[in-house]
Order: sequence, then structure tokens, then C-alpha cells
Amino acid sequence: MAKTNCTLVYEFILLGFGGSPKLQILLFIFFLMIYFITLVGNFGMFLLIQIDSRLHTPMYFFLSNLSLLDLCYSSVVTPKMLIDFVTESKSISLRECAAQMWFFAFFVAAECYLLASMAYDRYVAISNPLLYMLIMSRKTCLLLLVPPCFAGLLNAMTHTVMTFQLTFCKSEINHFFCDIPAVISLSCSDTQINKMVLFIMSFVHGSLSSIFIIISYIYIICAILKIRTVEGQRKAFSTCSTHLTAVSIFFITLFCIYVRPNHSFLPNQGKVFSVFYAVIVPMLNPLIYSIRNKEVQDCIGKVIRRKRLP
Repeated sequence: MAKTNCTLVYEFILLGFGGSPKLQILLFIFFLMIYFITLVGNFGMFLLIQIDSRLHTPMYFFLSNLSLLDLCYSSVVTPKMLIDFVTESKSISLRECAAQMWFFAFFVAAECYLLASMAYDRYVAISNPLLYMLIMSRKTCLLLLVPPCFAGLLNAMTHTVMTFQLTFCKSEINHFFCDIPAVISLSCSDTQINKMVLFIMSFVHGSLSSIFIIISYIYIICAILKIRTVEGQRKAFSTCSTHLTAVSIFFITLFCIYVRPNHSFLPNQGKVFSVFYAVIVPMLNPLIYSIRNKEVQDCIGKVIRRKRLP
């Protein structure tokens, strides 16, 4: 597309959700409550795992990293969104937008592969319970953090560099944060390569991590079916049901945003999906793992009882 008669843009305006000032205040209160629960839940989960020796196992090592990731990538988006609800100026500079995009792309891709690493951990725990601690040594756990970090860096660098090499002629981002498709749509440059790379990388990251998770669960199911007692099968499945719930919620919403035709739904519908995986999912994960995990419940109860003692 020709770049003539274009006014170059040096800052963006985040349109957010729109609506009346009264609605903006209500949305501010709603999302502030969600963010507060996210901070308390994830930081509390991370801290609980660090201080309670009973939770110093590979499973909770990965869970503490998941809590840290959720805390970080929610904090990349939500504070700016909350500020925009209560201020007239909803501007964000190019550098701030690039930084937000970089960190968000890093944390989202890293979480995809971290969930895959957690699936492998559950497979080892169920198929080799006697050798679990030996197989999932500290070194193995740290090695399983390499793919999330590498994928996050690759995803963040690729999309941020490619996006901010474009020339922007529009300043209004029809979104509540600098999401890649929303920013690309403002360019008067040719964005076909950007869109193709976004689709391919999203599909590859999502598919690779999903395939690894599916294969792990196929082996998990086979291992569970070999258990002779119904009670044993129930206990084995309950150890991975929380992880399966978290995976399902995260990947379904993520695929709905990035692995789809550009015309498949309206921008406002895209915002709803984005709110779910960028704001709601980080809040849900610690709730899922605490409500459905007896060990975590026992540790929380132990901490509460300590606080009540004089």
C-alpha cells in the first residue's frame, strides 16, 4: 500500500471498551476486583509453595512457575487497562506499546510450553510413581523450563520486531492493550507477511504444545487403565484433572484469538476472548489448583491456623 498522504504516528490511543463514564467506573471496579484476586491468588500460591516443605515436589515446582507467569502476564495488561478506565488520556507511546507487546507475547508462549511440561510431569507421576522423584530430579525440572523460555523469547522478538518495523498511519487501537492483530491493523504498510507469520507461529506454538499434552494424556490414560482398583484410578485421574481443566480453558480461548480467519468475528467479540485469556484465566488458575487440590487446601488451612494462634 502506498505511504503517500499518511501522517506518521508516534503514539496510540487505546479505545478500550467504550461506553459512558458510569459504565467505565463499573468496569474499573469489576476488573480491579479480578486483578486483586489474581495478585492474591497467584502470589499466595507461589509463596505457599516456597514456604511449605510438603509442597517441595516437581509438580508444585511447575505450579509455582505457572503462578509466576500468570501474575506477570496479567500485570502486563491489567494495570494500564485500569488506568484508562478512570483517565481521559488513553494514550500509549510506541515504546510502551512495543514493551507491552513483547512481554505479553513472551509470557503467553511460555505458558503454552509450561503447561506441556506439566503434562509430562503428570505422566511420570502416574506411570512411574516409585521412580517419580528420581526421574523428575531438580536438573530435569530446570531443563523442562528451557522450551518455555526459548519459545517465549522467539515469539516476543519475532512479533515485536516485525510489527514495529511497519509504518503506522492510524492511531486508534480498537482494543484495551497492544495486541498484535490490533496494532498490525493500523499500519499503512503491507502487512500480509506479518499476518502470515502471526498465524503460522501461533499455530505452531499452539499445535506443538497441544500435541505434546495430548500424547502425554494418552499415555496417562493407558497408565490409569492398568491400575486394578477403581479407587486407585480415581486418585490417579484426580492428580491431573486440575491441570487438564487449566489447559482446556487456556488453549480454547487462545486458539479463538490467533488461529482463525481475520474476518471470522467482529473486533468487539475479539475483545471478549482477549479479556478471558488475558485477565480471567490468570485469576482462575490458582482457584482451580486450590479448590481441587487437597494438599494445597491442607497447607492453606495450616497457615490460617498458625495466624489464629496467639
